[in-house]
Amino acid sequence: MKIHGFNKLTLLDYPGHLGATLFLGSCNFRCPFCQNAGLVLNPEAEPYIEEEEILAYLKKRQGILEGVCVTGGEPTLSRELPQFIEKIKSLGYLVKLDTNGSNPNMIRSLVESGLIDYVAMDIKSSPENYGRVAGCFNISMDTIEESGGYLMDCGIDYEFRTTVVRELHTAEDFYRIGAWLHGCRQYFLQAYKDSENVIQSGFHSYSRKELEGFAEILKEQGIDAGIRGLDD
Repeated sequence: MKIHGFNKLTLLDYPGHLGATLFLGSCNFRCPFCQNAGLVLNPEAEPYIEEEEILAYLKKRQGILEGVCVTGGEPTLSRELPQFIEKIKSLGYLVKLDTNGSNPNMIRSLVESGLIDYVAMDIKSSPENYGRVAGCFNISMDTIEESGGYLMDCGIDYEFRTTVVRELHTAEDFYRIGAWLHGCRQYFLQAYKDSENVIQSGFHSYSRKELEGFAEILKEQGIDAGIRGLDD
């Protein structure tokens, strides 16, 4: 499996746990605000880290680290993902999967095999605006909705999250998301942050007050919504 990044210590990527984060390459979306342009557009040019190096480090840190977050890119594109997670689980770690939800069969298989403990699924926008925000107009909303529905019903710990971009999202999107994911357990609005690693520059965040307004729209529809990514 091609691993292109390894954060050896994080307090943020796996909620409630001291963890490490692995970054896999390739993605089937082209979200213009994505912070990992290299992993999405040209993963072959990114540094490559051997599995053995990752596993040796995790073995050494047993009893100190608690969990491993597998992110990307889009991890579920890798056929080798289940086998690699098995190796991580054999060392006693919790595993969190970050995903865009486009591969419900892989998500279901990982959950039902007991290979993952937490899933963070990106919700790009309302169904009507999904292709524009994801930069990919041939997206099947059936697969996205299947993944979301499965996570809400299967019993695993999960969160939904949306990176909110001023140029791409409006209040109407959150009314429609609320109707779609009514009653979901946990939802986070993430403030967009510009960087030199985004696929397309020129985007901006909403203010805290504006994000709180979007969160209220979701709460009115039975969604426990919080905000991440603002320093003030």
